[in-house]
Amino acid sequence: MTRVLVAEDDPQLVRALLINLQARGYAVDAAPDGTTALRIAAARRPDVILLDLGLPDMDGTDVIRALRGWTRVPILVVSARRAFEEKVTALDAGADDYITKPFSMDELLARLRAAVRRTETPALDPETVLVTTGDFTVDLAAKKATRAGHDIRLTPTEWQLLEILVCNPGRLITQRRLLQEVWGASVGNKTNYLRVYMAQLRRKLEADPSHPRHLITEPGMGYRFEA
Repeated sequence: MTRVLVAEDDPQLVRALLINLQARGYAVDAAPDGTTALRIAAARRPDVILLDLGLPDMDGTDVIRALRGWTRVPILVVSARRAFEEKVTALDAGADDYITKPFSMDELLARLRAAVRRTETPALDPETVLVTTGDFTVDLAAKKATRAGHDIRLTPTEWQLLEILVCNPGRLITQRRLLQEVWGASVGNKTNYLRVYMAQLRRKLEADPSHPRHLITEPGMGYRFEA
């Protein structure tokens, strides 16, 4: 049975989450503050954590950093904070996803299921060299991509972006991380670089670049690769 830890100080929301999660067969623990959340996480070892950022005793990003010191459990932030900077800070601290309040329960449950699936299909093993989708194949050893049996010419920058994404299937990779890893810290927040290069990758790899199936944009946050 999948165990979920809900770190949230709103009793009504906690009750709604408990009812919906337990009805779908999840085991649920609840924590009203960050200290309790960290204690329960260490004792109960949940499979996924739903975390509010506005906890009464400590900021949720500090909870994320504390957890990331010893566990890779999926962390889904559920917060009323909508500012782009807040989202980036939480994701860079180690959160796997970010959902703003108010939210659809169906959407939250779908994202929770996706997070659990990613723990069952973790990031690629270093010895994995071939990543195959319905539209294209990426050979990590040869550093090349093919589509319909033909080699696709990628620039070094395009390859770097693609390699980071395909090595982390299903995981949201933030704009900041991609900018820093590909262009360096001096680029800052020039997200137009990403838009241009991702558009080029989609034109070369996706069957329908305007409706990509594999190189997915998470507006305001980053990108993810779905095989």
